[in-house]
Amino acid sequence: MKHAIFAAAVALLAPHDTPSTRPEDGPFPAHRVVGNVYYVGSKQLASFLITTDQGHILINSGFDQTVPLIQASIEHLGFRFQDVKILLTSHAHGDHVGGHALVKRLTGARVMVMTGDDDVVRSGGKGDVEPGREWEGSPVDQVLHDRDKVRLGSVVLVAHLTPGHTKGTTTWTLKVKEGAQLYDVVIIGGGGPNPDYQLVGNLKYPTISEDFARSYRILKALPCDIPLGPHGNYYGLEAKYARLQADSSRNPFVDAETYRQMVIFKEKEFEAMLARQRGLKPEPGTGSASYQISSRLGPAGSPRQASISNLLSR
Repeated sequence: MKHAIFAAAVALLAPHDTPSTRPEDGPFPAHRVVGNVYYVGSKQLASFLITTDQGHILINSGFDQTVPLIQASIEHLGFRFQDVKILLTSHAHGDHVGGHALVKRLTGARVMVMTGDDDVVRSGGKGDVEPGREWEGSPVDQVLHDRDKVRLGSVVLVAHLTPGHTKGTTTWTLKVKEGAQLYDVVIIGGGGPNPDYQLVGNLKYPTISEDFARSYRILKALPCDIPLGPHGNYYGLEAKYARLQADSSRNPFVDAETYRQMVIFKEKEFEAMLARQRGLKPEPGTGSASYQISSRLGPAGSPRQASISNLLSR
């Protein structure tokens, strides 16, 4: 029955021509990441379910067309979609919050959004994204601030304001126990500037470059055993899931080194982009950050190198 529900949800997605359903994306097997943290997103758009005995927390809704897939993934794992009590997000772009309004209608979940992104979620991106790319706006039940704690049952998530990708980009941290081990999980809010970002003289976002620089300092200071993010390629989802299927005795998502290198890599890319826009010569080593980091992560095409290199496109 669960497999039938999952297949039906995938069929619902098929007619829609959105980034969540184009050939480069598609369904991805729902699975446990660690403890009570589960992956319930698509191949490229990450959504995470955090379960408790008082209901569940969902991070990221994808597009509205992605919501049936998320629902099917949750139910495939044996949980009830209607038990989602809190809906959170990484950042207010349509591929992560476009389904918020639908999730709220279906579950009644409280929508909590970081200050800076709250108006964007309410308006459906109007005035903040390119015309024609807006989504259905969602009510926001609570506006969060830096280091606010979101509690449900025994779970405590800490919201870290890491702006730049959007004004309210939020990196979530929580401690998760599995067996006798306690892990620091970091769900990164946004990796860095997109290629079309204006880092200098941005009248709509004058502090964008300062915000990015501060966010990298915050990210480097966070303890992390398990890095996750709003897109699967932030942390090598496909390769790690394949390793998990091949050998479930070791958790491939425990990968502190990838997190450390990932933050360094994105900071160097940001610094190089900022220098170019300022008309300056990049600092020594900045332009070759990709080579310097990749060379320490193993041969070309290795899972760890791929998880770092793919960040360039997000």
